[in-house]
Amino acid sequence: MAEKIATRAAYGKALVEFADQEPNLVVLDADLSGSTMTKDFGTAHPDRFFDMGIAEANMVGVAAGLATCGKKPFVNSFAMFAAGRAWEQVRNSVAYPGLNVKVVGSHGGLSVGEDGATHQCIEDLAIMRAIPNMTVLCPCDGHEMRQAVQALLAYDGPAYMRLGRLAVETVTDQIPDYRFEIGKGVLLREGSDVTVVAVGMMVQMALQAAEQLEQEGISVRVIDMHTIKPLDTEILLTAARETGCIVTTEEANVLGGLGSAVAEYLSTTCPVPVIRHGVEDVFGRSGAAQQVLEAYGLTAAGIVDKINEAFAIKNALTEP
Repeated sequence: MAEKIATRAAYGKALVEFADQEPNLVVLDADLSGSTMTKDFGTAHPDRFFDMGIAEANMVGVAAGLATCGKKPFVNSFAMFAAGRAWEQVRNSVAYPGLNVKVVGSHGGLSVGEDGATHQCIEDLAIMRAIPNMTVLCPCDGHEMRQAVQALLAYDGPAYMRLGRLAVETVTDQIPDYRFEIGKGVLLREGSDVTVVAVGMMVQMALQAAEQLEQEGISVRVIDMHTIKPLDTEILLTAARETGCIVTTEEANVLGGLGSAVAEYLSTTCPVPVIRHGVEDVFGRSGAAQQVLEAYGLTAAGIVDKINEAFAIKNALTEP
């Protein structure tokens, strides 16, 4: 069975792993290091770790100052606070001057579970994507997360990365010679009838859905779109031309995130049916993570339904 690890846990391990290679790496946290998994970095490098308390806006401002001095700051909090409470500072103090600050939002999406709607951040991908100069990432598993941290350390500029709370199956380590590259999606499964473009933990569910539909004679291509901005338009255009319909799936609001980005691009280049799967513009509810995901249809079965919908539209459009 494939290893299961939360992307937040893989992130914490990667910070420690790459610290010696990147002496300018500094880590700031807003009193949540036990949850964001930056605590191990703080233990290993106490002189490069700063707990800023519950003061996210100030934390981002300090990180901006550190970046002007040549440091590589990673600022950390829950996605709701990193992308929400500190949004104005991220926009004006980091993205506007194009500073080399990495904003990391842990506990994204509905899988925060019992913390409820106030902490289940479904808007972060959309609001970060709307900021000019901002790169937006959401790796799907621990293996990909490790490489994403390495890529961000080499990337000079503002970026936002979402982490998940739940342990998820590792799937990208099955790809021969897998290499994470900012702005380049990953083809995880070939298919000819429909393409599923997924991000975060929905990648694993998309693969499950594709496996199920193969038994029913539907060939599903699966793309891991770990970078929402800049979007990999090359892999998208190829998929649209070759399969004729697209399903997007994300643990986020269907407005403004991955689904919107895909639809916006394809509508002007290769118009094909695009069905968006995600949270249908409503707030979450408190409950066990898996139960909440099921209540909102963020499951492999939910993706199957959307695939069948897209496939039916495609067939209707191509009928003589």
